[in-house]
Amino acid sequence: MKRVLVVCLGNICRSPIGEGLLKHHARQFGYNVHVDSAGTSGWHQGEKADARSIEVMRAHGHDITDQRSRALVANDLFTYDHILVMDTQNLNDVNRLGAGTARVERFVQERDVPDPYYGGDQGFEQVFAMIDESAERWIKSWSTT
Repeated sequence: MKRVLVVCLGNICRSPIGEGLLKHHARQFGYNVHVDSAGTSGWHQGEKADARSIEVMRAHGHDITDQRSRALVANDLFTYDHILVMDTQNLNDVNRLGAGTARVERFVQERDVPDPYYGGDQGFEQVFAMIDESAERWIKSWSTT
């Protein structure tokens, strides 16, 4: 079974959406994958996802209320097959932990997913759309290999 970790800064906005949508698309395609998420900071350790992330997911029929924030640790580079990061800073932070066996890539190819934390609700909708499209693409690509 493929193991995937989704990473953003605090693990309360983007990566919980990514985790939820990868799980959703995996179920849709009947693909068996273990998905988790983490943040490059430990600022929100143990907290639920941001209420706006929970709401945008709920509005699209997904429940992420059981997710809790955790910090990325060096061992994650060996535990997961893929680590999907949301932006350039996350990519740099993960790479600073050193080399592991995980393949570290951007969640959305060649683009940063903007952090909607300081923006309004529309930012969360935009992030949802970006992540949803890429999550489906990831699952399709893995299910054919």
